[in-house]
Amino acid sequence: MVRRWDEGRFYPSRPLGQAPFPFPCDYGLNRLVGGMSGHPALFLDRDGNLIRDHHHTCREDQIELIPGVRPALVACLAAGYRLFILTNQSGINRGIFTWEQYLACNRRMLELLDLPAPGILEIKAAPERPDEPSLYRKPSPLFILEKIAEHGLDPARCWMTGDRVTDWEAGANAGVRSCAMRSGAASPAELAAAVGRGFAVHDDFPAFVRAELKLTF
Repeated sequence: MVRRWDEGRFYPSRPLGQAPFPFPCDYGLNRLVGGMSGHPALFLDRDGNLIRDHHHTCREDQIELIPGVRPALVACLAAGYRLFILTNQSGINRGIFTWEQYLACNRRMLELLDLPAPGILEIKAAPERPDEPSLYRKPSPLFILEKIAEHGLDPARCWMTGDRVTDWEAGANAGVRSCAMRSGAASPAELAAAVGRGFAVHDDFPAFVRAELKLTF
């Protein structure tokens, strides 16, 4: 049995293609978030947030850091932020590229970032298509909630940043703050809606770090 995120609650799920059971399982948000305090953290979308978005990026030669991302991440590490990447990669299950190609792109990104320890603590990819049940496909908050519990993070000092609606909703669903980036695929209407929902909106990740985290680099 797996769990899927559906309409704001966790449900035990039947096999692929079948509807979830009509009752929530006991792995709720409050159990993971309530009463926790500790380290700050950033949950980072990959494409359109850290690297240029080529829509189903799958080749190493496509990997290009968005300007200023590396020094911004170094500043975050120096300030004590734990760094995690959470990325939807439906191109895998669509048959557009393989896990091996995806991992090769990650390796190239990490080479270009060349971050000091501890660097990126974990990268989680959700390979499912939007029509498939998934534990971790955003806007599911499960990965964020797991890392909050595992690393003793302070939800009040955690952010989810990215260029898509599913990124911002994943943060909101996890009870952390969200920032929408103009550096990727978000449309003007989506960005306007993000403002209306109270999410921060910035041109790119370095602008977010300067404005919201008050870090210089």
